[in-house]
Amino acid sequence: MATLQELRNERVEKLTKLRELGVNPYPATSDRKQTIQSVLNDFSEDESTTVVGRIWAQRGHGKLRFFDIRDDSGEVQLLVRADQLEKLDEANSQLGFEQLNLLDIGDFIEVGGTTTTTRTGQPSMEVSSLRILSKSLRPLPDSWSGLKDKETRMRRRYLDTNLNDDVKQRYLRRSQFWQSTRQFLIDNGFVEINIPVLESTAGGADANPFVTHMDALGQDFYLRISHELPLKRLLVGGYEKVFDIGPRFRNENYSDEHLPEHVAMEWYWAYADWKQGMKLTQQLVRHVADNTWGGRTFSLDGVNIDLGGDDEDWPQLSFVNLIKENYDIDVFDTSIDEVAAKLKEYNLEVEKTDSIGRGIDKLWKKLRVDIPGPAFLVDVPAFLQPLAKVQKGDGRLSQQFNLLLGGTEACKAYGELNDPQLQLDRFVEQQQLRDEGDNEAMMLDIEYVEALEYGMPPACGFGYSERLFWLLEGVTAREGVPFPQLRSEISDTTKDIYSAEFESLNGS
Repeated sequence: MATLQELRNERVEKLTKLRELGVNPYPATSDRKQTIQSVLNDFSEDESTTVVGRIWAQRGHGKLRFFDIRDDSGEVQLLVRADQLEKLDEANSQLGFEQLNLLDIGDFIEVGGTTTTTRTGQPSMEVSSLRILSKSLRPLPDSWSGLKDKETRMRRRYLDTNLNDDVKQRYLRRSQFWQSTRQFLIDNGFVEINIPVLESTAGGADANPFVTHMDALGQDFYLRISHELPLKRLLVGGYEKVFDIGPRFRNENYSDEHLPEHVAMEWYWAYADWKQGMKLTQQLVRHVADNTWGGRTFSLDGVNIDLGGDDEDWPQLSFVNLIKENYDIDVFDTSIDEVAAKLKEYNLEVEKTDSIGRGIDKLWKKLRVDIPGPAFLVDVPAFLQPLAKVQKGDGRLSQQFNLLLGGTEACKAYGELNDPQLQLDRFVEQQQLRDEGDNEAMMLDIEYVEALEYGMPPACGFGYSERLFWLLEGVTAREGVPFPQLRSEISDTTKDIYSAEFESLNGS
């Protein structure tokens, strides 16, 4: 069996022959008249058209050749007869019948001709002209070694989507997920305002940020871990309903639920409280499910989840009560020693930098995996959420709600803290934790406190990441994105092919 490098060498020889003929194997334009699927949908005999696509199969001999080509919409069979195909026109990248042996599976071509039906009843095209649009130098994986290795699929996702239509469709649904999110918010009066990715102070979440340096200012910046604080500055600036969709970065480990880089959305709604936020959340999630997957019922790891009808409210579960019932811990009257003992009892990691809040959060994350949802987690202690208002009846509890779905927290929201003095106190507490070694504690953001001193209206804020998409799609985080970050690795074959270039790089 030929190696990849041997197969590539054969294609390079064909590329050379095309160029020797005066054919440009990579022309800049195409004259496509229709997509393949539009031809098939309105199929009738002897209609003239021009389509394009990648060669997916080729067969035949003598004076008759068959090709199967695909574009983004579908696949069609081509019939090419020696006496009907126009001759070589090198100036137009057009091939004659004698040059068809220079084509391979994977090449892109443009064909003009008429529709026809074969004796077996298959809709096809009889080709009168054929142009090469792009010569492929490497065969698609099923031609040489398959594409079964998971890491190979992630490193070369462009091959994965070519060979596995279910994977290709997944990322179309991912696009629809965000498009339907955006459209729902716009339809409900929200304005999308893009905010910076680079921040002088990282804030809005418990996370370890990435650090970069801006030469122009001679200053380090952080890649944002959240959209929150800049969007709330816009509420100070007079906007009432704002949102942003875009990447955020958290310098943490990979898991099935987390990627250091991922896309997220956050909205902020002035003059609304957290109860109104719950209502809007239900509407948003159901709308996105309807428009992305065409329904509201899902099977998540064998557990059936139903997002319910428009008039149904999801149940509310108390964080404080769940911790008490499952661990016999009163979150308002406990010690780090008691929390650490529970962590050890349940085989959870105890770190030197763990505080009471961090330890309780670890216990909660173990507990939540058994809650299928949908449900709202409420009664989250205020000391766990330094950016949230407290509840009117009990100042120890925050106005926070998290959507519990499939054993994880799919969304988070709360009534926004807008008291600048209280916000400063919360920031100081967080900064002390950070100074003591907790790299995920929030930084003291004096500029944000300054903005609050100009006045921010009462508001509700909400956010979800593409974790919600991964969850409902039923895939892990790395399978849920087209190109997950992986440790840089160049294959030995590629190193051999470009040996001179690698030597030059290593020499420099």
